[in-house]
Amino acid sequence: MFKKQIPNSITALNLLSGIFAIIATFENALLLAGFFIALGAFFDFFDGMAARLLNVKSDMGKEMDSLADMVTFGVAPGFIVYQLMLNASNLEAWVLFDINIAPFVAFLIPIFAAFRLAKFNIDTRQTTSFIGLPTPANALFFGAFPFILSVTYSADLPLLQSWISNYWVLLTLVLLISILMVAELPLFALKFSNLTWKDNSLRFIFLAAALALLIILQFAAFPFIILLYILLSFFQKQFGL
Repeated sequence: MFKKQIPNSITALNLLSGIFAIIATFENALLLAGFFIALGAFFDFFDGMAARLLNVKSDMGKEMDSLADMVTFGVAPGFIVYQLMLNASNLEAWVLFDINIAPFVAFLIPIFAAFRLAKFNIDTRQTTSFIGLPTPANALFFGAFPFILSVTYSADLPLLQSWISNYWVLLTLVLLISILMVAELPLFALKFSNLTWKDNSLRFIFLAAALALLIILQFAAFPFIILLYILLSFFQKQFGL
């Protein structure tokens, strides 16, 4: 009985990370929010692994995983982008009932994340690969923005900083990533049935490139890693890599 609850406990830590990320955005502590999203992604990776290793996969665990993902990888990044839009120098003024609703566009992220997670739960085609951008990738993409804007990177990424401080760039990215989450876009999964180069060359290439980007850019690497993931999946489909 205790063994069955180990994966669910790890999933609960993912959920708790998402809650802490949302609380951090209320305090405009966006770096901390991004950190908790990354921590949630760490727990999300290991809850499924634990379930497989312990052979305790269950319908309850699957549903709980989706509920936790909705908070950590849907609602939390939505609030991060909402705060970034509020802080944008060129924020539009779309006033409705004396409220500027322009930054509310950020909440398309949790809405489309909900569609994505619901679709994943009933789509039998997504057992060994993904169709549409996974919600953790969406969250890591947006969760990295506060790190790019931080003082650590101010001397290295001025152009990128100016882009993600621009309301219209943020709006475009919200729309693009939201669409990608529900698009009929085949993406490879990081699941290894063996460790041979022949069967996993694309995964090895991706992991090596991702590691290099992380070493160079640290947390700011995540948007580039997600873009690389999409591009490699596209090339896999086109050229059968």
